[in-house]
Amino acid sequence: MRQRLRAVLRLCFPTLLVFAPWIASGQIQTSSNEHWVATWATGEELAPTVQEKPLIPPNVKMPDFSKMKRPPVPASVAENQTVRMIVHTSIGGRRIRVELSNAFGKGVVSIGKVHVAIRRSGSTIEPGSDREVTFSGSTMVEIRPGSLIVSDPVDLQLKAMSDLAISVYVSKIDGAPTGHTVGLHTSYIASGDSVAVDSMPDSTSTTSYFWLRGVDVLTSADNFAIACLGDSITDGFATTIDADKAWPAQLADRLNEVHTGPRIAVLNEGISGNQVIRDGAGVSALARFDRDVLSLPGVRWMILLEGINDINLHGQVKDLGALVPEDLIRAYRQLIARAHMYGIKVVGATLTPEEGVWLAGPVGEATRQEVNEWIRSSREFDAVVDFDLAIRDSSHPSRMLPSFNPGDSIHPNDVGNRAMADAFMLDILER
Repeated sequence: MRQRLRAVLRLCFPTLLVFAPWIASGQIQTSSNEHWVATWATGEELAPTVQEKPLIPPNVKMPDFSKMKRPPVPASVAENQTVRMIVHTSIGGRRIRVELSNAFGKGVVSIGKVHVAIRRSGSTIEPGSDREVTFSGSTMVEIRPGSLIVSDPVDLQLKAMSDLAISVYVSKIDGAPTGHTVGLHTSYIASGDSVAVDSMPDSTSTTSYFWLRGVDVLTSADNFAIACLGDSITDGFATTIDADKAWPAQLADRLNEVHTGPRIAVLNEGISGNQVIRDGAGVSALARFDRDVLSLPGVRWMILLEGINDINLHGQVKDLGALVPEDLIRAYRQLIARAHMYGIKVVGATLTPEEGVWLAGPVGEATRQEVNEWIRSSREFDAVVDFDLAIRDSSHPSRMLPSFNPGDSIHPNDVGNRAMADAFMLDILER
């Protein structure tokens, strides 16, 4: 028996020697005091599995939607085109990786080339910063439906709070691209292969992202990320385009100003219109939690701000099947439990005021108040940030402070988002 075992080991051992250098090659120049951390990410808007109709109170009149601000319709990206997307990073590092996803796609997308560079302004990149990106050693890659691909590490010294230009040349596409509609950064689209040009020629523009899921940096083992799971208020729907004024970006600014302790990335995983429980604008927070939080490298905290869409669409009436506070509380408990399973701490954010929204009413407001009281007092979250207190009108607590209201009564403007970012006690997040 021993002789047979030795023979088996002799046969297996050379095989291990053959594969060992290949395994190690993906970790060249890394060490035990470094690891990968997401410095930027976005939530992709997967098609909902079920689209439920909202429960509208009988006395509520439908508004003229043509006069309301709605999420932009992204420009289309066709075959033989290059899209140059700009992302605002949070922490820096000496090497980067790019993550591309075809999660929404119904067919294969063929990527001909990908380049990254430091952005100077507009679509123009800094001279000498352009780098070719490969995927498992190849410049060309096919992404099948539902798949995500991670690039090989790219040597690029990336500073904190800088703009990175990611140029993707699409040689073939079958169906609509996976993307994020409310990108709030200008993306540039040009014909042909333009990945390496200093400035995009004759380009059209949009404010959406396509196929781009995240950017990671190789950084100190002490550094980590915070994932912000939310809806349009986290997405930054009413903030200024190309200005990085959504509250996660402004929280990243505050954390970057701290010169001691770990460097902390802040990842905006908001999707406009998203709900906690039901699918709608993208699948629910419960359904996308693994993809948009757990799969991001280096996440140590999650900030949860969702629920107002659940209330508006399904909790503004008292009826059989209507949403009640306990529904949201049970869902929050599930997200907390799942985060804790992976050692991720959770900040519970109170739901912000919305009086003036066409669907808002007394039933939904009572639910919002009860849910907020549970967030504040239950002690089930690892920490709490009181966004409600930060932006409400103290003389009329069910509505937003007028100076924070861009006109739709629900999405804070740039200044309102700053008040939300300022509501955090940074020493808690630095743990």
